[in-house]
Amino acid sequence: MTKVELVNKIAAKADLSKKDAEKALNAVVNSISEALADGEKITLVGFGTFDVKKRDAKEGINPRTKAKITIPARTVPTFKAGKALKDSVAK
Repeated sequence: MTKVELVNKIAAKADLSKKDAEKALNAVVNSISEALADGEKITLVGFGTFDVKKRDAKEGINPRTKAKITIPARTVPTFKAGKALKDSVAK
């Protein structure tokens, strides 16, 4: 599903215009992104949890040259699905 298709579904289900539905979707996505950038955890009961995890630096191998390289430490976003979401997908 693309963003346009999601906006259309939101507009239909929430009885909003497509423009308002897109504003709402953008606001939700931006709010989640900002919270994760600040290191916060977002829990939507029944849907899932967005969080950030830190990955330590590690040694890797360049597949072309077989030379050892250092992969720097970084912070990555994660998502863990909630029970209700898991159950609805499993049907």
